[in-house]
Amino acid sequence: MLGLDVKKVDQDIVIKHQFTKIVIPVADIISVSLDDTYGGKEADAIRIGTPYGTTDRVAIQTKDRNYILFTTNYTQIMNTIDSAIEAR
Repeated sequence: MLGLDVKKVDQDIVIKHQFTKIVIPVADIISVSLDDTYGGKEADAIRIGTPYGTTDRVAIQTKDRNYILFTTNYTQIMNTIDSAIEAR
């Protein structure tokens, strides 16, 4: 698997990158947005993916932690997470 894989599985968002797998309950997601900074605005965020100057950053804020996804396919990731949030 190359890059980031983001899918909705049951009531969770499952993020896979290389040997990392993170499961975020949809009910815990507060907001999803693009982050236009290089390393991400949140200093304590969990960073997933490879940060390059040309990658986009998707910021996911949950009830107890923040995530920054480095991706070249932000549209698909945002659509997957947004549709999961709307369906809850």
